[in-house]
Amino acid sequence: QVQLMESGGGSVQAGGSLGLSCKASGVTSSRYCMVWFRQAPGREREGVAAVDGVDGYTTYAGFAKGRFGISKDNTKNTLYLQMDSLKTEDSAIYYCATDLSFRCGDHWFVRERYLYWGQGTQVTVSS
Repeated sequence: QVQLMESGGGSVQAGGSLGLSCKASGVTSSRYCMVWFRQAPGREREGVAAVDGVDGYTTYAGFAKGRFGISKDNTKNTLYLQMDSLKTEDSAIYYCATDLSFRCGDHWFVRERYLYWGQGTQVTVSS
């Protein structure tokens, strides 16, 4: 049974940093495409970043490039998202997910493809 559990959310002022974690169980996360999504109130869930299972290739949404970093620790079966230079518009619930594919591909941001989701962790950025 695949389970994903996020942690590390919280409140921070604009310009600050936060690091999120996603602990996987029932699956070897290093083998598969793992992604971060986020959802702000009244908005659709959107892709933030993805990392391939095959070669660790990473890809980011435009708003995340240069500010966020996605990574895995295969020894801990954990996915991370380091977020720097946070803005108020980054406030959202952040989710990790996987569809157990080896590569994320060009359509990594399509939320409907992901079968397994964590419960989410709240990130609040204040001005």
